[in-house]
Amino acid sequence: MHFKIGTVKAISKVYASPAFGFDGDDFLNACLVLNSDLEPEAVLHALLAIEVSLGRVRAEGVEGYQARTVDLDIIFSEEDIISTDTLEVPHPEMSKRQFVLLPLHDIVPNMVHPILHKTVSELLASCGDTSVLEPISQNLNSPRGRYNLSKYKYIAVEGNIGAGKTSLATKMANDFSATLILERFADNPFLPKFYEDMQRYAFPLEMSFLADRYQQIHEDLLQLDMFKDFIISDYDVFKSLIFSKVTLSEDEFNLYGKLFDLMHRNLIKPDLYVFLYQSTARLQANIKARGRHYEQDIANDYLEKINAGYLEFLKNQADVEVKIIDITDRDFVKNREDYLWVLGEVFG
Repeated sequence: MHFKIGTVKAISKVYASPAFGFDGDDFLNACLVLNSDLEPEAVLHALLAIEVSLGRVRAEGVEGYQARTVDLDIIFSEEDIISTDTLEVPHPEMSKRQFVLLPLHDIVPNMVHPILHKTVSELLASCGDTSVLEPISQNLNSPRGRYNLSKYKYIAVEGNIGAGKTSLATKMANDFSATLILERFADNPFLPKFYEDMQRYAFPLEMSFLADRYQQIHEDLLQLDMFKDFIISDYDVFKSLIFSKVTLSEDEFNLYGKLFDLMHRNLIKPDLYVFLYQSTARLQANIKARGRHYEQDIANDYLEKINAGYLEFLKNQADVEVKIIDITDRDFVKNREDYLWVLGEVFG
């Protein structure tokens, strides 16, 4: 069930405590911090499904506490207060239970209860439950451990216009504690003009991207963050050569290439180059959906030339690990199963 709901960011110690409400074997208790794109009700339904998959059977018509294989609850949902027929958040009994507060204290001691207005530390100190909890030697490991991150210090995610490279790089950076570098294009004054008149504005556009990418590489990429596992970017600077070869005349491209070589001669290359492939029809659908007005009339022929340029470039990258991932029939933004599949392709 790895990552089915979201990404585990922190896990407490595991504590043994006496069974509560009935005679039985000790409880094993732990808490975790989870980032999820799902709404709390959807998370609850997913937790119930996990319980069933792990063998829990809820006895109908039985009141009070009973032995169970596993019991999964939502304690907090950020600062939300939720009261529905199926979900109460914060959990109404949490402040009375040592077996909740102690592991919770391991990971979010300063979390403030939005109704009681006390931190987890304060709730633990004032809790009337006198149960004795003992940490056990076995720890739980984050599902992130299934991926071998030690292989890579710098991952570049690339793709055609609308392929989803920024979305994937952002999700991966959030999930794997990575330094995120995003291409700065929103403030480029030549970009809207380029799509109106490509021949006139191609050279100033490519020169402005060249200068900006060079500055960003030296400001961000060369400053490795010792507190992050790796760096991930939504572009590789060599995309400048791919786009410029399509948009510039031969003389302009030759000049551009000389400037590029001078500026990026000693450039750090990514350890892994991930190329997201999508069909032209899917790219056009994505472009329409994100709604940037200046992109709405991009021709299929232009996208196909860019795609061919990328694939030709990637064929010649002998010193960089390249993974081409066809996501034409995947939606890793809306469908977590597709996202997990993509992660498997990236790190597998």
